[in-house]
Amino acid sequence: MQDYVVIDLEMTGLNVKTDHILEVGAVKVRNHHAVDQFGAILRQNIKIPEKVTELTGITETMVQEGAEKENAMKQFFEFIGDDIIVGQNVIFDYGFLKQWAVNHNMPLERNAVDTLKLARKFLPREQKKDLESLCAYFGVKRENAHRAFHDAYETWQVYEALRERYEEEHAEDFLPKPLLYKVKKQTPATARQMKYLREYAAHYQIKLPDDLAEMTRSEASRLTDQLIARHGKLQRKKSDFNG
Repeated sequence: MQDYVVIDLEMTGLNVKTDHILEVGAVKVRNHHAVDQFGAILRQNIKIPEKVTELTGITETMVQEGAEKENAMKQFFEFIGDDIIVGQNVIFDYGFLKQWAVNHNMPLERNAVDTLKLARKFLPREQKKDLESLCAYFGVKRENAHRAFHDAYETWQVYEALRERYEEEHAEDFLPKPLLYKVKKQTPATARQMKYLREYAAHYQIKLPDDLAEMTRSEASRLTDQLIARHGKLQRKKSDFNG
């Protein structure tokens, strides 16, 4: 396998249904050499957990000033094209891409090679297999850890190091395999949820996310819970519920 694309994503959490993609990164490889790159922080008005900012360095300001989300994701998928994917624990990132694709009525079926699986097979049991440890093991310079493009670039180098050492005698382990991840399309937020959020925002003079109209039911529900936890329930008149 000489040609492929290495991907990496940074997210607000681990749940494809409720967490958000913050940043996407990719490296295009031809004849084992990195020939092109892609990276983008997705613009959105969301609360980023402190632990995520501590890990990645991505702040709410950076996200608010990022690339337009729909556009950036479209460009990201175009960059990947029909290439084989390589990634560190690639099924995790693929799950978020799959959810995005299903939500946007896009077909997405890819074959991939996972550097984590390769490392688990070939490296000593006591050797840690996270990307940081693999970079140290193979002498790959680690820069801007947990930023999507840099992680993708370093994953490319780790993959090539694994390939050079082990592929000749274990060629079958390096064959790309289908990524299987099932997700259901997330339903849009209801009119009732949107109405409540707008009334809530007007009452407390809060700016709602720019992508409010694109929210799913679960996202709108989570935002409502966050607002109530911060400001309290919206006191509504009894007459508001009539009719």
